[in-house]
Amino acid sequence: MLWATAGAAALGFLIALEIVARHYGGVPGPITLQARELILPPKPGPLYGGLALMMVVLTWRQRFIAAGAAIGIDAVFVLARWVLHVNVPEGHFFGNGALWAMLGCAVLAITRRTGQERALLLKGVGLGLLLVTGRKIGDAWLLITSKTRPTVLDPYVALADHALGNPSWAAGRALEAIGPFGTQVLASVYAQLAVAAIVVALYQLRDVASERRFPRHHLVRTFLVIGLLGPAVYMIFPVVGPVFAYGPGASGTGGVQWAVANLWPHTPPPIAAPHAAPYDGITPRNCMPSLHTAWATAIFIHSRKGPRVLRYAGTFWLVATLSATLGFGYHYGVDLVAGVVFALTVEAALRTIDRGWDRSGVRLVGHGTAVFTALLLCYAFLPMRMATHPWLFGPLVLLAMASVIHGYVRTTRAWDPKPVPVLRPEPRPEPA
Repeated sequence: MLWATAGAAALGFLIALEIVARHYGGVPGPITLQARELILPPKPGPLYGGLALMMVVLTWRQRFIAAGAAIGIDAVFVLARWVLHVNVPEGHFFGNGALWAMLGCAVLAITRRTGQERALLLKGVGLGLLLVTGRKIGDAWLLITSKTRPTVLDPYVALADHALGNPSWAAGRALEAIGPFGTQVLASVYAQLAVAAIVVALYQLRDVASERRFPRHHLVRTFLVIGLLGPAVYMIFPVVGPVFAYGPGASGTGGVQWAVANLWPHTPPPIAAPHAAPYDGITPRNCMPSLHTAWATAIFIHSRKGPRVLRYAGTFWLVATLSATLGFGYHYGVDLVAGVVFALTVEAALRTIDRGWDRSGVRLVGHGTAVFTALLLCYAFLPMRMATHPWLFGPLVLLAMASVIHGYVRTTRAWDPKPVPVLRPEPRPEPA
């Protein structure tokens, strides 16, 4: 019943997004875009990532069969497009086979499996399709933010960012000094965040096929919930980011003609009374909170119980993602603070649900929610005070984030099972 209810709610949500995307943007929504990928050239990364997640429920023999079927179907599609001289976008040469393989497993589960085996295979297919559809849902949300929020609150956030010393401006200048190699590394890390998430998730789900059940909590749950709830905050607090509001923008979006001033990254914005600024109907209002920061924080948290190489990779991905979000001018410093608090609150809520909403979990979720709300209210209503009193508000903002981090670490450590000490038999004197 729980899975059926969740499936019905997800379907209803997708239908609503489909309607809203067509109404506001005049473009197809996530359902139509996903259906098109059965035939039209798709982006292969998300589809094969979803297939990899689905295969955690399969045996090794079944995995080879599923992967072989996907590659074989893709070979047929590639050959047919080559014969018919179909114009294929760059980087979209294959990927249909992965989607067909997942749907084939769903049909197999319904027609040839029963009981727990059917449920497990359907959960695996659902997990893979959720990852694939999640990107389409995110694109629809971003379109909605750009069409329904004609003004942005960047002047408020830029003013509040003075309390932290305008870190995006400093990081932007530092990235210019590093040169093209460092820029390329950070760009790759920023763009391939989902790859890191899949690697950590595959490690967490490595025993599903042998145990025939999913673990109670894993990264994919947190990743999807962050992506689902974050855009709702975008609608409440629309922000486009320093490079768009105070810089040259980017190819195809924004630009100097829409910017409040062309200042980023060399001249911090002046301290003046903020106002909502009009912006184009293309650039997503996707800054507050920084979901890249939230996702990287979730990857860092879930990599802590892995082997050393995974822990090092999770730390690197978090540091590199924070550097990229600031250095490329996509986010302000206060966005990152809000993103960390947002991620920890979502993670705490999901773990508390699994535990049955005990007192420590409720207290942790309540604390994170209160801090996140207080941060947004300060950014919206106290930016001038934050800018004129940075030595007061800067430490307060960081202390608020640190309190959530400390509360999360202390509470979750108490939740973790304690190792049972090995009882050693007491030495007995040998008979004389």
